[in-house]
Amino acid sequence: MVGKEKMAFIGAGSMAEAIMEGLIKTKKWRADLITIKNRNNTKRVKELEDKYGVIPASSIEEAVVNADIIILAVKPKDAYSAVESIKPFVQKHQLIISVMAGIASETLTEWTNQENPVIRAMPNTSASIGYSATALSAGIYATKAHVEKSLELFKTIGTVTLLPEDKLHIVTGLSGSGPAYIYYIAEAMQKAAEELNLSQEEAKTLITQTFLGAALMLKQTTESPIELRRKVTSPGGTTEAGICKLDQYHVQDAFLACIKKAVMRSEELGKMNG
Repeated sequence: MVGKEKMAFIGAGSMAEAIMEGLIKTKKWRADLITIKNRNNTKRVKELEDKYGVIPASSIEEAVVNADIIILAVKPKDAYSAVESIKPFVQKHQLIISVMAGIASETLTEWTNQENPVIRAMPNTSASIGYSATALSAGIYATKAHVEKSLELFKTIGTVTLLPEDKLHIVTGLSGSGPAYIYYIAEAMQKAAEELNLSQEEAKTLITQTFLGAALMLKQTTESPIELRRKVTSPGGTTEAGICKLDQYHVQDAFLACIKKAVMRSEELGKMNG
């Protein structure tokens, strides 16, 4: 058991659920050590209580006052009000971990108006099955011990990369939003398969294993994506015909623009809340 400390989630959205689900399902954190509170959606909190056995808090004070680790998992637009709500109850020794896109650790320190250790984390929703790609950055008051604790926590739900905070906008647009891009491709492949007369179940099995195999090839070999793609693309073959059509539609350019736009949005959110 890694987690023996009390953890409070402020926010009950998909990212909060993905993290707590990953921690509990992998038996790295006990559900009775996890408290959850959101602004006003008691139905959502009850749903998470029933599903995972986490403890609903009746007030922000109850959620925060006894917590060793506070995880801020609200939407960026609600960041200031969330920090204002916990501010009267936060103690200097408590570790604050933010999974909010775009909000700098310096901004969170200004809002709390005390020298709390702050860690920014950018996981993705694959945390729910223990396969998140998470990046971490340490705020000014976070010590080596706080960084190690955060690394240990997020390693329970996937891989962790420690990065300078100025790179987290890039991570947000790349791997933070990344699962949605993959699902978008899977959605297109599913539609194509069904139009060409494969059943939904047949298509799902083939598509899922294709993605899984390709991901493992990327992970387990030293070859680049370009080299791996070229190995599959025989001159005059079916794959080459398909890739030519993707090039005709400028799909690589579209993905480049997609990721850059997501990064820009992360930067905008930071400026709006800075």
